Amino acid sequence: MIGGASVHPLPRSADNTAKPPAPHAGGLSRNPGMPLDLGWLEAMRHINRSALERRVDTLGKRRSIKKEHQAAWLLRALAVMDLTTLSSDDTPDRVLRLCAKARNPLRPDLMAGLGIEDEEITPAAVCVYHPFVSIAAEALAGTGIHVAAVSTAFPHGLAPLPTRIAEIRASVEDGADEIDVVIPRGLVLGAHWEELYDEIAQFRAACGQAHLKVILGTGDLATLRNVTLASMVAMMAGADFIKTSTGKESVNATLPVGLAMVRCIRAYHEHTGIHIGFKPAGGISTAKASLDWLVLMNEELGRRWLEPDLFRFGASSLLTDIERQLEHHLTGRYSAAHRHAMA
Repeated sequence: MIGGASVHPLPRSADNTAKPPAPHAGGLSRNPGMPLDLGWLEAMRHINRSALERRVDTLGKRRSIKKEHQAAWLLRALAVMDLTTLSSDDTPDRVLRLCAKARNPLRPDLMAGLGIEDEEITPAAVCVYHPFVSIAAEALAGTGIHVAAVSTAFPHGLAPLPTRIAEIRASVEDGADEIDVVIPRGLVLGAHWEELYDEIAQFRAACGQAHLKVILGTGDLATLRNVTLASMVAMMAGADFIKTSTGKESVNATLPVGLAMVRCIRAYHEHTGIHIGFKPAGGISTAKASLDWLVLMNEELGRRWLEPDLFRFGASSLLTDIERQLEHHLTGRYSAAHRHAMA
């Protein structure tokens, strides 16, 4: 309790007019996809980059979120996080420690100080490489925290197609209920839309009941036009989420790219009635940056897209800074990062 006002998570959307997404066994919405519509792609080709950049430039200037309101928004950022470890030196012990952090993401004294000790606030998922899926699934059993596996020869996506499909199936068998796939960026750069559509459709089929997130690798796609067209093809092919980056590109999630992608999501929803999720990933490491993304989603798509079934952060160090900001909210002092260890 701070200043006589307790901090609570943001309320659920009161918008009852939108068509609710159909859930699958894991409680997340599914996109049935649609036939590839090249005419619609042609109509989406014209991108005004300067207008997108001007719009993005207004986000942080027009909205100032302070005090208890900021704390509530930061708790929302935590709740839509895919807590991630994708390092070449990952080990079973590191994954187990990350899962323990996911189960208890905030120190008890912070929870008590914020007046939310009775709330269940956890990240939406833990994201790992395939060899660690079964370890994470066992560690998170019964918590409601999803297990996401990066797949299809992450991060480059250049293995033979049967190998990539087999990897998806293996991760699903091991307990992953979300699959983050990567596309071969050359298919976008060469405008091979039919081949890209067919590959993603096969990924969708291989996922079964698992949720499909399609990583575009936007830093490799060169133009916002390519980002837009790849987003549309992925959704037509059955992507439940579109995701910016692997986190391994030289340029990862940026707000102009995110704005282009969420406007594709809006166009797809207006055309089909289907809700598609969005996941920015890579380089989002500060609480302030997370607020910019939440404002973008709220203003462009509405409150419904601030729920974990439609929005995620792919992040590894973001949680540390959120904890530090929440402690500052309580004490007026910033604590050292080592007091909020990730694993």
